[in-house]
Amino acid sequence: MGYLHAKDVINGQEATAFIKIDGRVEQMFYAKNLKAITKKNKTLIKTLGRRGTQSKTSGFTGTGSVKIYSVTSLFKKLMSDYIKTGKDMYFDIQVSNEDPTSSVGRQTVVLKNCNLDSVLMANFDIDAEALEEEMNFTFDDVDLLEEFTSPTLV
Repeated sequence: MGYLHAKDVINGQEATAFIKIDGRVEQMFYAKNLKAITKKNKTLIKTLGRRGTQSKTSGFTGTGSVKIYSVTSLFKKLMSDYIKTGKDMYFDIQVSNEDPTSSVGRQTVVLKNCNLDSVLMANFDIDAEALEEEMNFTFDDVDLLEEFTSPTLV
């Protein structure tokens, strides 16, 4: 039986993230963290001859959040444009995790058709050393472009 080398654990600071919006690609150097979750939608099914309720998967919902340092107006502009014109904007986010010390290589995921749920339009905090803002979003598709390989076990 082997064990995982500590060196193969991925350092969270070694990620890269890009947003593709309206035909242009921007590095998300201002991002502090990002989490994207897919949750199965399930329908409860009752059948004769069975006391328990069964579940049948009927789709999925993709939700996420990103915390950024307050050094870009991009998301405020997107929300402001929607407020003023009613035109909503959809975008893709690509995230790669690759730690040069690890033997597992790189994983790259693209979250497709992302759409903002909420944007902090203005903030200040006299006690903050760095202003941050968090935004929630949804997505409706995902591509796994690169997968981690199995770690080398000892």
